[in-house]
Order: sequence, then C-alpha cells, then structure tokens
Amino acid sequence: MFRTGVDAGKRIFHVIPLPNRCHTVIRKTTLQLLGYQASFLRNNHFCTLQKSGCDNSSYFKMRVFLLLFFVLVSKTLAVPPIDVQEEAVFDTDQVVLDEPAAEEEVVEIEEPTVGANPVQVETDDFEEPEETVEEVVAENPCLNHYCKHGKVCEVDENNMPMCVCQDPSTCPTATGEFEHVCGNDNKTYDSSCHFFATKCTLEGTKKGHKLHLDYIGPCKYIPPCMDNELSEFPFRMRDWLKNVLVTMFERDEENNLLTEKQKLRVKKIFENEKRLSAGDHSIDLLTLDFVKNYNMYIFPVHWQFGQLDQHPVDGYLSHTELAPLRAPLIPMEHCTTRFFTECDTDSDRYIALEEWAACFGIKEQDIDKNLVI
Repeated sequence: MFRTGVDAGKRIFHVIPLPNRCHTVIRKTTLQLLGYQASFLRNNHFCTLQKSGCDNSSYFKMRVFLLLFFVLVSKTLAVPPIDVQEEAVFDTDQVVLDEPAAEEEVVEIEEPTVGANPVQVETDDFEEPEETVEEVVAENPCLNHYCKHGKVCEVDENNMPMCVCQDPSTCPTATGEFEHVCGNDNKTYDSSCHFFATKCTLEGTKKGHKLHLDYIGPCKYIPPCMDNELSEFPFRMRDWLKNVLVTMFERDEENNLLTEKQKLRVKKIFENEKRLSAGDHSIDLLTLDFVKNYNMYIFPVHWQFGQLDQHPVDGYLSHTELAPLRAPLIPMEHCTTRFFTECDTDSDRYIALEEWAACFGIKEQDIDKNLVI
C-alpha cells in the first residue's frame, strides 16, 4: 500500500491501495535489503554496503534488488487515484501518521458550494435601514373652536380659526322624511343642516333675523293653542321630564348617561313609593301628584335647563339653545311655541333660569343654580 497523509505541517495524504502482485515482490525485496547495513563515512563518500562475508556477487545482487524495488514503486505511482467520494470512505486503521499531531485546535473551514459567494454575508447587513419618520401633525386650530349651527370653521392666513357660513349644497342628502324640518316661514327644508346654512347666508338681513327652526318634520298645520290648553301644558311637561330621568337612571348601568351627583338625586325619585308611574294621566291626577309630591319635580326642571344651556353656559336659554327641545315637541304638543314664548316674561328673547322655573310652577325659594349640573 502506498500512502500519503496530513502530518503536523498539514500536508495532504491519500491512501492508494497497491495491486496484490506488487505486495509480494516488495515484501521479499524489503526483507533482503534489511540484511545489509548502509553506512556513510565522515568524508561524505559512499563506500560500500557491508554484509558478513561480503563479496562482489553479493554486491551485484543488492544492486539488482534496488533496481527492481524502484521499478515497482514507479509502476505503483502510475495507478490512477480513486474517486474523491471513495477517498472519504476508508478504514481509519490503514492511516498511519508519520508524526503525532500537535495538540492544536484544528479550525475546519467549510468550503462554499459551487456558484455561491465564498464571502457569506447576512442579508440584513446590506438592507436599507428603515427611516422612522415621526409624522408631525400640526394641531388643527379648528379642533376646539366652536361654530354655531350653519357655520363651519376655517383657518385664515395667520392660521387662526374663524367661522364662515356653510354652503347648503355641501350638506348631506336627506335619507327620509323624518330628517326634514319646518321653518317659521312655513317652508320645509331637507334637513336641519340645510336650514341653518340657509339662515347663515341671510345674516344681516331682516328675513334672516326673523327666520327660526320651528319643528322637526315637514311643515303641516298646527292648530292654535287655547288658554285652557296652555295651562295644562306644564303639568304634562313636568311629568314627562321626571319620567325621562327615571328611565335614564334604569338604563344607566354602564352608559354614563347621568353623572354621579345626578344619579343620587334621581335615585331618591326612583325609590320613592309615592312616585306616579309613567302613563297617559288626566290633568286632575297630574295636578294632585304635583301638589303631594312637589319635591320630586324640582330637580327634573333644573336638569332640563342645564341640558339646554350649552352654547354658552351663561344661565340663559336662547332661541337656538331651546330648539332641541321645542322642535320635537311642537308636532305633538301644539302649545309648545306659545308656552316658551310666554316664559320670556321680560321679552328679551332669552329665558333665564328664574323665568324657566316659574313657567313650570317651581317656587322662587326652591330655585337653585347648584342643581343645574
């Protein structure tokens, strides 16, 4: 067997098996050569190969053996190397290293596959970094700027908010008759948006000053309110306000319809056994209940005033602030317009808390601004 290997210097070796016929000849030749001793003189001249009883014939045989040995070796080298995959499978017992490997840490270098870039680089190293751009959104000056109905907020050249009249054509199209409203000019508008936008365009004119939203729904005939009917209206209105609060209290488990202070006050009304349940009651029964349970009606009257007094919160109800209550009531209660008109006892076009309370029969000593939450 002819062998090469990796010694301490990391030389590559291969195990090349020799033909069987060569093994026999080489083994014999080697045994014969071992009978001789090679010696070198100090003057570095090759003298002789000595053997006990050395003569010329022995010397001649030795030369023949040497010649045969080198011929066999040269033929062995001519044998083609085996396939790479076959080289990887061999018996480790056949490998004999000339020198023991030094105790060094051997670093195995993984060869790259064919066609692959030998310099393996993580792809993330060359990806364009994502630039985190903090979107700076300037605060809209109109965000907390209030404009009354019919106007919209716009920003002027100095980035200051201002209210301008809304174009009626920009209002959403009405989807049903219930969205229609009737003005006091006895004209039906597609929606409240269309009405207030139209009113805004008439600002500064006599017609615009007199134009108001009358009620919800298309215009229809509203019969006049008689004196006896007007006197009955506050009784039904008080009872209705009380029942609205009780209903909100029953449904206000998680809806936050009422504040905590309001809940405490309504709870007393709700738990009162003398409370008159909701229903279509006669004026006589409503009158009797108001006399007996007067205290139950004080807070509902104050609460409704506070719900309407919003823009601005100044203790007075304008015609516009009153509209959310008036407009739905007029088709059902034809005395609504006359009632609120006569509540304005000083005819200043505003209803103060004192005027409001007096219209509902609340005594002056029971009027409390602290109840307007």
